[in-house]
Amino acid sequence: MQLLSSRRFRAAAASVAVLGLFLTGCTAESDFTYEPPAQADGALPDDTVAAMEAAVTNALTASGASGAVVGVWVPWSGSWVTGIGTQKPGAGDEISTDMAFRVADVTRLMTCDVLYGLADDGVVDLDDLVPEYVSGVADMKDITLLDLCNSTSGAGSSEETVKSAWMTTPERVWAPLELASYGLGAARGTAHTTYRNSDSGYLVLGLALERASGMTASELIAEYVTKPLELSDTSLPSTAAAAPSTGPVMNGHYLSTVEGGYNCAAPVDITKISSSTGYTDSGVVSTIEDLGRYAQAEAAQKLRTKEEPDRFGAPLPVSDKSPSWYQATGGALLVGSMVGQFGWTPGYQTAAFSDPETGFTVAVSLNDSTTGGSTAAYLSWELAAIASKAPAAEGETAPDFGLPFTAEQYHKTITDSAITCVAPPEG
Repeated sequence: MQLLSSRRFRAAAASVAVLGLFLTGCTAESDFTYEPPAQADGALPDDTVAAMEAAVTNALTASGASGAVVGVWVPWSGSWVTGIGTQKPGAGDEISTDMAFRVADVTRLMTCDVLYGLADDGVVDLDDLVPEYVSGVADMKDITLLDLCNSTSGAGSSEETVKSAWMTTPERVWAPLELASYGLGAARGTAHTTYRNSDSGYLVLGLALERASGMTASELIAEYVTKPLELSDTSLPSTAAAAPSTGPVMNGHYLSTVEGGYNCAAPVDITKISSSTGYTDSGVVSTIEDLGRYAQAEAAQKLRTKEEPDRFGAPLPVSDKSPSWYQATGGALLVGSMVGQFGWTPGYQTAAFSDPETGFTVAVSLNDSTTGGSTAAYLSWELAAIASKAPAAEGETAPDFGLPFTAEQYHKTITDSAITCVAPPEG
């Protein structure tokens, strides 16, 4: 009788284990209930809302976007969940909070949720080596699944190489390893101890988790993230080019370049695109209410079934030039005490951050990706700085909560980085 190699035996056993969990319902979803932090009823104070509206309007102008969905939850004071702007510059339907959009790099958090869920269930170990599950990456012989989640594999990013192809052929379906290959082919950075923003790492991690479990990435995200948290409008869609939802959608755009700047009057619609352009790095779709609920649960690690290891307990500097309060680990970016992510995918830029102790949460998505994910990130931080100073509602007590930056700081950053709008030449 031919014996299975340890690698093949491990993969077969994992598939059987996950199939059993899936069929019996004994997954991360079993006996799991999530109760969000207690939230003060009512809206935030009028002056707080006015300041936040001005911040969003400034970000739309600076980025070339025509609309945004925004959610701000201040448990001790109130909430502000709204759509601002329109589908097109000065035209089209008004943006509403029921519209779906693409969450971009927030997907990375969900991919790591799956990794930790499978590890907690005994299907994989965080320290498993990548080549145990993914062929064609022999040079990752000392890289672990945890390295991929923490973005400490040293692998590069594919984004800049394939960006133009995403924009010109949005219907193209990409094989994950093909998409990752551009980043994997770049010069490697220091592994294990240094953070490097690597979309290719999350693409490879998605493949590894599929092969370890015998389930698709979409099924895994549903089983370990969206079903347990009851995120009915959140999913990793099929690879066929489509809008983010069959229901209401915030249309996504980018601006074409002209001499001296951008043609802001005629954004290019890229609402329909294959989710394979993002896969387990940036392919998930959601709505603002779902995204806020997810951010709160994620920051507090509510999906974990084991306390150790602490997923966000050993962060690394984002770069040697970043402030000490800006760190990364576990698929997340840590901004002061807040945990979250931001990024872009064709047509959208999205950010979501939450404080695990208080439940204070900010989420935003803009309907244009021209400026990358930076405008959404800076806007979320500006909104957070404004909302953090909201007074306690009647009967509530404001916690000792603060942020290491000011609203004015990021308002100026957004304004100073504004794109230049230029009328295209006639004819």
